[in-house]
Amino acid sequence: MAFDGTQRVDWVDTAKGFCIIFVVMMHSTLGVQNAAGSEGWLGLLVEFAKPFRMPDFFMISGLFLARVIDRPWRTYLDRKVVHFAYFYILWLTIQFALKTPVMAGEIGYSGALAQYLLAFVQPFGTLWFIYMLPVMFVITKALHGARLPWQFVLAGAALLQIAPIATGSVLIDEFASRYVFFYAGYILAPHAFRLAAWAQDHLAPAALGLLAWGVVNGSLVFAGYADLPIVSLALGGAGALAVILISALLTRLSFNAPLRLCGERSIVIYLAFFFPMAATRIILLKTGIITDIGTISLIVTAAGVIAPLILFWLINRVDIGHFLFRRPGWARLEADPARRGAAQAAE
Repeated sequence: MAFDGTQRVDWVDTAKGFCIIFVVMMHSTLGVQNAAGSEGWLGLLVEFAKPFRMPDFFMISGLFLARVIDRPWRTYLDRKVVHFAYFYILWLTIQFALKTPVMAGEIGYSGALAQYLLAFVQPFGTLWFIYMLPVMFVITKALHGARLPWQFVLAGAALLQIAPIATGSVLIDEFASRYVFFYAGYILAPHAFRLAAWAQDHLAPAALGLLAWGVVNGSLVFAGYADLPIVSLALGGAGALAVILISALLTRLSFNAPLRLCGERSIVIYLAFFFPMAATRIILLKTGIITDIGTISLIVTAAGVIAPLILFWLINRVDIGHFLFRRPGWARLEADPARRGAAQAAE
């Protein structure tokens, strides 16, 4: 999800690439393992990434917020609320159109319609992230306008993350669990950029720090302590910093091109990965061509990442279907800026 009015930053796009690949990997691997009734080796990597996978995604989403938070509410709502609402409603409808025949066989068409309407208040499936972001954007701007000390807000957000909040509402529970990382990305962005610059100038110390982090993170995860209060918060923050270091190092060494591409098109992958992921999983498990669960999970992950990029390329090639990844003019509160060409992905 590109950031309004800013130049692209290679290590940020690389970090976003890490995030989106880990998200697709998680859904792909758990889906394969659930369908197969057994676990595979890729599940170990999914488990290792659990403490920082979504915290880092939210932190990255807040990095450039300081540059736009003082914009007029109309402009801000257009870019930070209507923008995501458009894609949520569009892709929610697409997903339900594909799933309704199966759902109707289980709960009837009226039940499927009820589930569709419920998704407007209870975020649906893989789309919950883009439902949550506008909420965080609006709350953060309101807090900014109230001029509350950032230390107070950050501490309160940390307490929400630590607290055992489990209401059953995706909106409430995920906000409580994730807002501290989004707000930290917003308020501590200068420190994140300084950390990335330091890593690029000090490759060896940064690499040693990553090694130490990997040992600690893995030890706590596989010992079963990662979900404990305070530990979860610490691992989420440390993992987000680790992704910054990894992304900065890969960018410095010019090994980041594939990840940067995924990061530049992260919203394309996020919106569209569910169908190639599900289709590939079904085909591989039904045919039995490959029996190793870890390998199947890896192939399904690759399909979930690559297929949306191909779709995006085809849309730009044939100049049809841009509405899938770029808001049309009617879905805006303000005129479509001239700087946004047909080849550009959604913000």
